[in-house]
Amino acid sequence: MCAADAFPAEPARPKGGTSEPGGLFDLLSVAAVVLDSYGRIALWSPQAEELFGYTAEQALGRFADRLLVHEQHVELVRQLFAEVMVGDGNWAGAFPVRRKDGSTLLVEFRNMRLEDHRKELYALGLATDQATLLRVERDLALSTRLVSQSPIGLAVVDTDLRYVSVNPALERINGLPAAEHVGRHVRDAVPFLDTEAIESAMREVLATGVPLLDQESVGRTPADPDREHAWSVSFYRLESSNGEVLGVATSVVDVTERYRATAEVVQARKRLALVADATIRIGTTLDLDQTARELAAVSVPELADVAAVDVLDSVLNARGAIAIHEGPAVFRALAVAAAHPTDAVRAADPPGEVARYETDRLVTQCVITGRPVRVPHVESDDLLRIARSPEAARLLAAAGVHSYLAVPLIARGEVLGALDLKRTRNPEPFNTDDEILAGELAARAAVCIDNARWYQQVRNTALTLQRSLLPQQPPDQPGLEIAYRYEPAQAASEVGGDWFDVIPLTGDKTALVVGDVMGSGISAAATMGQLRTATRTLAELDLDPAQVLRHLDRIADRMGQTITTCIYAVYDPHQSQCLISNAGHLPPALVRPGLPPELLEVPTGAPLGVGDVNFQTTALDLRPHDDLVLYTDGLVETRDQAIDERLQTLLALLAAPPRSLEETCDVLLHSLRHPGDHDDVALLIARVGPGPRPGRRRRPEAG
Repeated sequence: MCAADAFPAEPARPKGGTSEPGGLFDLLSVAAVVLDSYGRIALWSPQAEELFGYTAEQALGRFADRLLVHEQHVELVRQLFAEVMVGDGNWAGAFPVRRKDGSTLLVEFRNMRLEDHRKELYALGLATDQATLLRVERDLALSTRLVSQSPIGLAVVDTDLRYVSVNPALERINGLPAAEHVGRHVRDAVPFLDTEAIESAMREVLATGVPLLDQESVGRTPADPDREHAWSVSFYRLESSNGEVLGVATSVVDVTERYRATAEVVQARKRLALVADATIRIGTTLDLDQTARELAAVSVPELADVAAVDVLDSVLNARGAIAIHEGPAVFRALAVAAAHPTDAVRAADPPGEVARYETDRLVTQCVITGRPVRVPHVESDDLLRIARSPEAARLLAAAGVHSYLAVPLIARGEVLGALDLKRTRNPEPFNTDDEILAGELAARAAVCIDNARWYQQVRNTALTLQRSLLPQQPPDQPGLEIAYRYEPAQAASEVGGDWFDVIPLTGDKTALVVGDVMGSGISAAATMGQLRTATRTLAELDLDPAQVLRHLDRIADRMGQTITTCIYAVYDPHQSQCLISNAGHLPPALVRPGLPPELLEVPTGAPLGVGDVNFQTTALDLRPHDDLVLYTDGLVETRDQAIDERLQTLLALLAAPPRSLEETCDVLLHSLRHPGDHDDVALLIARVGPGPRPGRRRRPEAG
C-alpha cells in the first residue's frame, strides 16, 4: 500500500470558512510526518523540512530512526514506535532529534497510530520545537491566569457584539455569571447599563481599530443595586496575526472611590464658589426684604430647589436680644425662591405675612434650639411638621418634596429666624455637607439681616423725630394756598436735615421757610428742630427776613453744628408783596400764568453758622395765581448730572399746563426723584389767591 492509497488525492473540503495563514498552527510551525508500519517515512510536510532540515526527496522512503535519531537513542525509539503501532496507539513527549546539519533539537512530539480502509497501519507524528511550544504555553498560561485572577473585569465580544467570554471579575462587577453573558448581545445581557453608549463605542472600535481608553461610565448593577458605581472602561479591537478582525476586548475597572473623591472635590469647589458668590450677592443694601430675597436666591438651585427666609416677628420690633425657650413661634415671611415652577412655592408663607407655628413644627424647633433640623428622607408625617397647614402639606407632597433642611439665622448670639430649604427635583437627600454649607450661608446672611433690622429701627427713629419736628398739616393762610411734601432719604444715616415751615404772622402775613442742615441722622434732625424752633420764635418778632437770618446765623454758630442753608420769605396779602432772604440756599422758582417759569435772582448769601455774614432782603410783587416754589437740594441734585441741567429740568416741569398744587408736588417728586436717592427732600409751594391790588416791583433791602 502506498501513501496515495492511505490518503485520497482529493479529500473532501471542510465545511465553513477558511483560515488565513498566521494562526496558532503557523506560530507553532507544527510539522507532520507519517511512517509506514516498517518505520519508513511515507509523508513529509514542508514544516518538517523546516524543522529537521531535510527536503521531502531526502526524507521520503528512508527509515526515520536512521535519519533523525542519534545512535544511542535508536533502540528506545524503536521500542516507542512498536508501542504506538501495537499498544494504545498514542505517545507524547519530548525527544532529541538530529537535524541535517548535525545539531540536536529538542522536539515535542504527539504520535498516534493511523489505520486506513485496508487495515493498513501508519504512525502520524506531529512535532514542533519544544522551546517555541513552551513559550506559547507560558504565554497562554499567563494570559489565562491574568484573565481569571485579574481584579479588572475583562470580556471579549465577537463582531456581532455577542459575549464570547467574561472573566470572574466582570461576573462580580455585573452580578451575573458567565453563562448569562456568553452568547448574548451586550444590550440583552446587561440592560441595566447604558448599553446604547457601550455598543456605540464597540462599533466605533470595530470600524476604526483605534482603542477607546478610560471611558467613564456610571450606573447600578445587580451586584449592588442600591449603590451607584463608576467604572473606567476601555475597548480594544482584537485581530489575528494576519489582521483578521475577531471582535472587541473590554476592560472594566471599578473607580467608584476615585469618582467619588473627584466628585467631592468638584462639589467642594462649587460650595466655595457659592459661599464667595453669597458674600458678594447678600447684603448689597440695608433693606431687610432685599437682603432676605438675596439669601433665598443664592440658595437655589445649587443647594435647594425651594428656599424660604422667615424672621421672628418679635425680632423686627425688639431693641435687645430675644431669647426663645419654647413655642409657639410667630414668623414673618420675608422671601421665597424656587429653581423652577412648583407647587411648593404655593405651600410657603407669602412674603409679608405673619404665621404662627406650634412647638412640634420643625422650623420652631430650629429657632428654639438654635440648631439645624435635617430630614434626609421626608415621609408623609414629616410634611405635617414642615407645612403651615394640611393643605400646604398636600401641595408639598404633590411637588415631590423628599428632603428638608432648616438652619437658624443667628447674628451676635441672637436667633433671628430660619432659612428653610426643600428638595424636589434634586434626587440627593440633604447631607452633613449641605447642612454645613447652609449654615455658612445663613451665618453670613444673618449678620446682614441684623444690620438691616437695626438700620430699619434707626431709620424709623430718625423719621419719627424728623416728622415730629415738621409742621402737621399747616392750614392755608390768608391770600395763599399751600402744598408741601417731605420725602426721607432711603438710608437711615441720611435722614434728618431738611425741613419746611409755614408760620402765621400778624397782619395776615405768612412766613414761608425751607432749610437744610448739612449732615444726616438723628443729630441733623435734632439740629433742624432747634433751628426751626428758633425761626418760629424770631418770626413772632415781625423782623425783616434778612434780620431773621442774621439771628439764626449767630444761633447756629453758637451751636457749633454743621452748615445750614435756608430760605426765609414773608408774604403780605394786603401789599401783594413777598420779602425773601437767602442763606446759601438754591434759588426759589416763580411760576406766573402765561409766562415761562424762572429762578428768582435773589442774593444767595452764606449758609447759616459761618458767622458775621450780611444777608439781603429782596421784595417781590406777586400776582393772583402766581406760584412760589421753595425746595431743598435733594429734589434736584444728582451724582451724574450738573446742577444747572437739573434746575432747567425743574423749570420745564413747572412750565406744564396749570395743575393743582398737590398735582404739581407729585409730578416734581415723581419726575426728579429716583429710587435709592441718598438725600431727603422738603418741597413747599405757595399759590397767591385772587386779589384786586396791583403788583409792585422787586427791590433789594439791606438786613
